[in-house]
Amino acid sequence: MIAEILFVLAGHSSSIFSSDHTINPAFRPLLHPGEEQCLQAVGRIAARYRSIKKSCLTLTRSQSRYICALCATLNQILKDGYEGLVVETEAKLLRRDPELVARGSFVPLTAILAVFSGWESPFIALESLMEQLESQDEWKPGPLIDMLMARSKTGTSRIAEIFFRLSTAVQRTWRTQLAALLVHGSLTTTDPLASEDYVLLQGSTPACVSTQTRESIMYVGRAISTVKRKKWAYQIPREQAFQHAQLLDTVLPEDKYKFDSVIGQIRTNISEWLWLHVLTRKDVEEAVVSLANYFLLRNGEFCLALIRDIEKLKISRLTTRTGVPSMIKEQDLNLALLRASLSTTAQHDPSLLKLKFKLPSGPIRPLLPSFSMAGSKSLLSSVNDNSNEAASFDDLLLGTPLLLTYDTTWPLDLFLHPSDLQVYSALFGYLSSIRKTQTRIHGCWTSLSNAQRARRRWTGLGEGGTAEDLMVRQQLLRFGWGVVRDMGWFLDNLLEYVMVDVVDLEFRRLKDLITKPTRERSESVGREGAATHDSNVAPPSQTRLDFTTLRKVHATYLERLVAGCLLSHPSLTAVVRCVLEICERFVAQVERWGGDVLPALLFEGSLAAGGHDRVGALVRERFQVVSEIDKSLHELFESFYQQLTLMTSYQPFTAAGDASRSVLINASIGNVSTLQRTFARGKGLDGEGEVRRHVEQLLLRLDFNGRFSKPTKLGTMGL
Repeated sequence: MIAEILFVLAGHSSSIFSSDHTINPAFRPLLHPGEEQCLQAVGRIAARYRSIKKSCLTLTRSQSRYICALCATLNQILKDGYEGLVVETEAKLLRRDPELVARGSFVPLTAILAVFSGWESPFIALESLMEQLESQDEWKPGPLIDMLMARSKTGTSRIAEIFFRLSTAVQRTWRTQLAALLVHGSLTTTDPLASEDYVLLQGSTPACVSTQTRESIMYVGRAISTVKRKKWAYQIPREQAFQHAQLLDTVLPEDKYKFDSVIGQIRTNISEWLWLHVLTRKDVEEAVVSLANYFLLRNGEFCLALIRDIEKLKISRLTTRTGVPSMIKEQDLNLALLRASLSTTAQHDPSLLKLKFKLPSGPIRPLLPSFSMAGSKSLLSSVNDNSNEAASFDDLLLGTPLLLTYDTTWPLDLFLHPSDLQVYSALFGYLSSIRKTQTRIHGCWTSLSNAQRARRRWTGLGEGGTAEDLMVRQQLLRFGWGVVRDMGWFLDNLLEYVMVDVVDLEFRRLKDLITKPTRERSESVGREGAATHDSNVAPPSQTRLDFTTLRKVHATYLERLVAGCLLSHPSLTAVVRCVLEICERFVAQVERWGGDVLPALLFEGSLAAGGHDRVGALVRERFQVVSEIDKSLHELFESFYQQLTLMTSYQPFTAAGDASRSVLINASIGNVSTLQRTFARGKGLDGEGEVRRHVEQLLLRLDFNGRFSKPTKLGTMGL
């Protein structure tokens, strides 16, 4: 009977058990209740083992290499552990080992059960695994590895060890596929990790692989495949490919930080090689110039033409006839880009075709600025309540979020990452909003001037009206002119600071760094000349600008732009946005009033109607609106100056920042920290403290007559 039990434990059928672990009724009268219970427990272990082997045999026929690797490893584990234990137990019985054979002739069933009871829990877990694997027709490597790693995190050591070995086997198979992609740039026809355009398929990577590492895998695979497909004279060196294969053999994706480090090192090495042989300095220079011209508004005539075309597009959609579509689509905005380039220097620029507008919220109906009376109060409260939240400017140009994108093709995407383009898009929204508002204010000034000249043809040197109304009308007119003058003065100073002291200066510096590399900038390459004691140092023309240094220089350039444009200071950007919205509201009011602050002399309510009214109701209403806007505007000016002064009063730290994080998540950054970090980064670009000096110059421009540093108490003008 003992031999029959061992035969059952080895996976064979027996007449002792009628089905699975149910004892044959014919044997039950011959067994003690304790023996019957032990025999049933042994039968359950044997039944689970047979079920696992049967499922494993079925899954081995799967076309998935990962399932086959898992089954092969599981068979090896059962062979080394469980099946070896059956053979070892049989050998002990034949030797009459005292651990199993009592008094040399009696073998208790409890002893047999004690030997194999340690496999009961692993078999339950493995049987559950087989059922889960058979429940799906196809298993991607990512979810499969995630599931095995999750199952290995258990308190039972034998179960954890088994699932760890299974997970390691599947990860090694996945790593082989990854090595083919990263070393040779090849994809298999069965279970590929990426599509034909080298975009990782859904479920092809486990969750422990970070997003940045996934981007690096796509980057390296696409680069190596393209180099081989183009059959260029220069190919990836065989020694470098062998080195990358050795690096991959040392890590598994479960070791997240080491795996990310190895993939990052491979990407850096490939980038350096591509920078030397594929991505030329001319390509980088053209991309930097085109990005500066269109995203940073260095092409002024194109920028103004684009703003005017977008305004015309909004008006044309608002005044369209019934039945004609009045929605603004992305195609309309892209056509506006082409129309704006006509008769400008951008007309024959091929990089203009890479620019595209995107509407995240889809096609919209055009909106005009609001001139509600509660606008200024809500703006002022938003500055105080949301001083640490990021202020977005991408909705001021069109009235809804509008993003300008740049199409980066290979090999330019080796240099420009998606995070860099997001920073450029945020800078475009900020600069275009200021430029558009400034243009609107200038148009308002022109409208007021034309209205005054037309009025003076009939009123002479005065503003018309009766003796009681004359003084009030003059006061309202001067008050309106003062508001427009203050708005124009602030926007002119802010735009001059941003475009001259920040954008132009940083662009010229970056272009010089790319076109004329110097020895000081090649720190990451190594100081070969410093290592030797030669009397002659390598001239600048012999020093190459490696790709890592180029990326760092460009990242620092974006960081200094973000900090110099004050986008890294949430409270300042909130104030600037409020100023722009108040300016838009005032211009909208003037347009609603017919292009003039003063009502026409023959309008109802423009003059006093007699009785106790000293001023016309229309004049009083307009005076109230203008005075409210003027009060809110000057409060925002003072808040802006105070925040700017506070920002420059701190000493810089030595930490380095990240421009993309400054723009995308600056709500979680302190008010002063990013700008301080950028001041410190100036050392690497021979401009230590230059951003601070530029901000101080802006403070001097705003306070040229001591208006903010020595405030004067002006009485509120009234009627």
